[in-house]
Amino acid sequence: MDKETQILSYIRQNPFITQQELADKMGISRSAVAGYIASLTKRGEIKGRAYILPDEGLLTCIGGANLDRKARGKQKVRLHSSNPVTITESCGGVARNIAENLGRLGCNTSLISCVGDDKEGSWILQETKKHGVDISQVWVLPAQRTGTYTALLDIDGEMVVSLANMDIYDQLAPEMFAEKWSHIAASQAVFLDTNIPAECLHYVIQRCRDERIPLFIDPVSSAKAKKLPERLDGVEAILPNREEAELLAGMSINSLEDCAAACRKIRERGVKHVVVTLGEDGVFCSSEGAEEHVPSYQTSVVDVTGAGDAFAAGLLFGIVSGKTFSEACRLGLAAAALTLQTEHSVSPLLHPDRLTTFVKERTS
Repeated sequence: MDKETQILSYIRQNPFITQQELADKMGISRSAVAGYIASLTKRGEIKGRAYILPDEGLLTCIGGANLDRKARGKQKVRLHSSNPVTITESCGGVARNIAENLGRLGCNTSLISCVGDDKEGSWILQETKKHGVDISQVWVLPAQRTGTYTALLDIDGEMVVSLANMDIYDQLAPEMFAEKWSHIAASQAVFLDTNIPAECLHYVIQRCRDERIPLFIDPVSSAKAKKLPERLDGVEAILPNREEAELLAGMSINSLEDCAAACRKIRERGVKHVVVTLGEDGVFCSSEGAEEHVPSYQTSVVDVTGAGDAFAAGLLFGIVSGKTFSEACRLGLAAAALTLQTEHSVSPLLHPDRLTTFVKERTS
């Protein structure tokens, strides 16, 4: 294959490829690449280039946006019987929650998800936009119902059963993400949850790797974590809980030593950082040459819902603010602690100054 044909082949695969990346792939100088491109442009075989500059600090969150319903029993729940409950509704979905958290933290944030053309979808978009999140990239699918998650809680707040109707995400296809790629490519970092189909996960992971876009993944659940590809090369960080880490590593975790071993196994799949969230025991961070258990901050617990999403948002906020990974983990734990103090899935207490003050007061 001659050099010009080779260049055209690479550009078809990635219209946003740089001349230096072409030079590296082909083993020639950047100036030689520039010469070939000038010639191809002159002949009309290249119509121009889709130059995309990273949007300042843009964080793009890809994944679920649902309606969450909580039915809390007024007395001890009895199965196979009618139970008096109090029902509350709120916006949910891992990616959506993290986007709202980031919006509250003052980050330039965008959401890519899908909702139905129904009142639930409209409400979710309206509420999410209210907190500074760009919702222009969310698909509104006319013939589909917005995803819902319904939890039945006992009188003491413990979950009895949960019901998820997430059929809408089956409508998503890699081609739909390809159409939005210019927006994704402008991101300083991308957050991805596993609510979208496996082929879409593979597509986003591969393109972020090829284009060197920092990618952060939340496995969401052990069942959904199975959709992730075996190889996670190029992934900046993955944030599983203990159960999800056990599945990803193929081993049980009964101690911090087990946790460290599981993290090493997950990193062997190609991911750079692994952060296992351990609930009230904090988080275990693992990178090449660095392992650290970071205890959680003591706080009064009103409701545990949304604490994991708040942790992920605080971590991302720290990363784009130029913090080290260890410092970013502490900001994540601070965001989780502030969320535990409220009955909301996304805490109204979240604010950049409050977050940094919270950490300083507990480390000085």
